[in-house]
Amino acid sequence: MSEVEIESARREWDDGQRRLREQADDPRERERLLAQVEAVTEELRRRVGGTFTLSELTRAYAGADAWSREIVSQRAPAPGWPRTLSLVEATAFHFYARGALDYEP
Repeated sequence: MSEVEIESARREWDDGQRRLREQADDPRERERLLAQVEAVTEELRRRVGGTFTLSELTRAYAGADAWSREIVSQRAPAPGWPRTLSLVEATAFHFYARGALDYEP
């Protein structure tokens, strides 16, 4: 992955996390969204592992649409969840990126 691709993905993750935070003003909605973020994060741990680089995480993000929909539908479905899936996905990657070997804020 190129630096441009990594930075582009990081911007998407940051933006998704910001938008999810703005959308989750209702405590019940926040709880549902965070359960979905956790489901995607658990799958990230399984797919990427605990030792990874931002390049590896960006590569996983490129294919995440294929598996994140299935994971959320199985582990944390809530009314209207497909509508917020991109925010959930981006937020999970945003938080998971902090564990990358080459992470810099």
